[in-house]
Amino acid sequence: MKYGEPGMTEYIQVLTTVEHKADAEKIAKMLVEKRIAACVQIIGPLTSFFQWQGKLDSAQEYLCLIKSRDGLFSELEAAIKGMHPYEVPEILATPITRSGKDYLNWLAAELKA
Repeated sequence: MKYGEPGMTEYIQVLTTVEHKADAEKIAKMLVEKRIAACVQIIGPLTSFFQWQGKLDSAQEYLCLIKSRDGLFSELEAAIKGMHPYEVPEILATPITRSGKDYLNWLAAELKA
């Protein structure tokens, strides 16, 4: 499949970061159990540098890569915010512009309608 084909950009990859692996695992399990994510990969620890409350800060974090559908983003965002320990969680979505058909078929089958 190529970018621009019907249905290709309906799928998204969402990312969020948390300080503790246990939080990442709780979020991942909840999203997959609710079928608002087909898969969540946890990467880390990694180091993030950022501005917070006017100061340069850094943290060791775990990155969650979440595979979902654009139509589920609002529910996915609310679910993450409901469990996320940060005051302002990073929740970013990127459209999937290319993928193999078999993977997209699996993704569609694992997400709620």
